[in-house]
Amino acid sequence: MKPFKILLYPFAWLYGFITLVRNRLYDWHLFKETRFDRHLIGVGNLAVGGAGKTPMVEYLIRLLKEEGRLATLSRGYKRKSSGFVLASENSTADEIGDEPLIYHTKYTYVKVAVDANRVNGVKKLLQSEPAPKIILLDDVFQHRAIKCGLSILVTDFNNLYVQDEMLPVGTLREFRSGFLRADVIVISKTPDKLTPVEMRTILKDIKNLAHQRVFFSYLRYGELYSVTNPEESIDTVKELYKYRVIAFTGIANASPMLTYLKEYALEVRHLPFSDHYQYEEKDLLDIEKFRDGFEDAPTLLVTTEKDFMRLKRANIWPIAKRMNIFVLPVEVTFKDKEEEFNSIITTYVRTNRIYHQKYS
Repeated sequence: MKPFKILLYPFAWLYGFITLVRNRLYDWHLFKETRFDRHLIGVGNLAVGGAGKTPMVEYLIRLLKEEGRLATLSRGYKRKSSGFVLASENSTADEIGDEPLIYHTKYTYVKVAVDANRVNGVKKLLQSEPAPKIILLDDVFQHRAIKCGLSILVTDFNNLYVQDEMLPVGTLREFRSGFLRADVIVISKTPDKLTPVEMRTILKDIKNLAHQRVFFSYLRYGELYSVTNPEESIDTVKELYKYRVIAFTGIANASPMLTYLKEYALEVRHLPFSDHYQYEEKDLLDIEKFRDGFEDAPTLLVTTEKDFMRLKRANIWPIAKRMNIFVLPVEVTFKDKEEEFNSIITTYVRTNRIYHQKYS
């Protein structure tokens, strides 16, 4: 272990103790948990960074499309607005955040809202017309002030919470025991070649309770499409081998995306930016200049859907369109037991609000 990490342990223990006391106060009902007469599904994780919550929320949106009026509620990380905001036709990432803008752009049948105060956010959504029947709460696992009827914990295969440490030594926001509050545990970004034996080993490490179901999911990438012309796409298997790819990303973990692109592209260069980075004109001009420096092979600029949302700001969107950037969409799917996962979700939204109350 690196010496500087040893020095950080007292801070990790202090942070962990504070979060533990806070959780106990909720467990002992000394702090109030608010319940609502609606189906609330919470998606979250124990660690900071990209565990794959956004693709998980998108999966639930698609799954629940026919189950009744649907809404999502997020914090709207790094937005420039404050308080409760309900997405409208003219909403931008500055107003509601990049992840909520993805939901709003791709799924027009979903009511999308943001509010750092989740209790207030749900109240406002229920006052809107028509009021939603089902609300998906994004990144809500540590928000104990609101009680979800069904709680989904997402943990990255490459950084499982059972192998992680408290901040600032590791990336955990609370002690590992926090997993006990989950109804469902989804291990995200699982490698394609994971064997049943390896899966059983991980399940032994997870040590889930009898009522907690554990699922293994992985990321499935779609075809690259142009932001300049959405009808223009590139067949990854048949065409990408001709191109050098310059991938620029402002997400917490670009490794899965880069691994995928390297499997098919002639060459992959990566220009990393900080998570939820707000691009400026100079950034795009520098990226364009870097691309134009290569002449020996056709070169593509590729980014993520989250970054795409942040490129739509009025001051830089004309430049982004001119650059003919390609977007790599991603979905989550399951290695096995997908029908069982779907059944847990749909059974909950088709029953009354006290489903799972015995685990509260």
